[in-house]
Amino acid sequence: MTSVPELGQRARDVFRMVVEGYLESGDPVGSRTISRFGGLNLSPASIRNVMQDLEELGLLAAPHASAGRMPTETGLRLFVDGMMQTTTLSDEERAAIEGQTRSGPLEEKLAQTSQILSGLSACAGIVLVPRVEPVLKQFAFLPLAPGRAVAVLVGADGSVENRVMELPLDVPPHALAEAANYMSAMLGGLTLAQAQVHLDDEIAMGRSALDAAAQDLVARGLAVWSQDNSRRPVMIVRGAANLIDPAAAADLERVRQLLDEIEGKEEIARLLDSARGARAMKIFIGSENKLFALSGSSVIAAPYHGTDGRVVGVVGVIGPTRLNYARVVPMVDFTARTLTRLMA
Repeated sequence: MTSVPELGQRARDVFRMVVEGYLESGDPVGSRTISRFGGLNLSPASIRNVMQDLEELGLLAAPHASAGRMPTETGLRLFVDGMMQTTTLSDEERAAIEGQTRSGPLEEKLAQTSQILSGLSACAGIVLVPRVEPVLKQFAFLPLAPGRAVAVLVGADGSVENRVMELPLDVPPHALAEAANYMSAMLGGLTLAQAQVHLDDEIAMGRSALDAAAQDLVARGLAVWSQDNSRRPVMIVRGAANLIDPAAAADLERVRQLLDEIEGKEEIARLLDSARGARAMKIFIGSENKLFALSGSSVIAAPYHGTDGRVVGVVGVIGPTRLNYARVVPMVDFTARTLTRLMA
């Protein structure tokens, strides 16, 4: 891909003006518009020649034969990585973000943060919630039908969640009660991972008072919860309606595709999860990620950290490729740093 140093100064100036004009208006930028910006001392004809050169390099595109130019995804990437000058957040914007993290349960504060980020950026705000293993308080098995039961977990925080699980057809009813009583009495106060280790130790040392059927039930119950907890991404999305703007009226299919992608949170959560390994901001532009190849959307995401410095979650925004990167990037970065302070 072409790098910024490879472009001459004149080409860089024209390219920057086209990109900034497009990101501001959403419309292709013509040579006459650039000539009126001033500072270039180039005629519209000379500017058109430079724009043609940039188009041949794959950095600009002309949506119509007589229209101006707009940046391609390659051009946006070049601009974001090598030419963009980020803005500074206002005191009001900083206060709005910090004000959402002062009180209330963690998930509620994260939801509020996602909401305010959405409002400030005019995009959809997204937060990947820290993975917190539930601590067991009480467990129950409720028979549904032969070979099926509902596993009920009551967490120490008062949360209650249910999972349907498959059972051997010959499991006697007393085994359900025995397994539930054992888990509530012996595994209370432990996380799922700790409970699994404790059960394995008990069985290995021959200390478990459970019969084989009840042991199998406890193992199955722990397994269904552990697998679900590790696979299930918890993501909060706020402000998806911001993605439908007046300019989208001519591109309803793209908007529909994007909303479908947001509705399928698991795929987007996996994308955000890839930002956990990053030390700083990650920006995905359009088809650079196959998830957004059809909708032509961009994601700006930054990890936030826990008390031990490990990444515990990701915060960011989803919007069209034509978003104000210079303004939104520092906004997401400040939000991530604010959440890191919240985790401390």
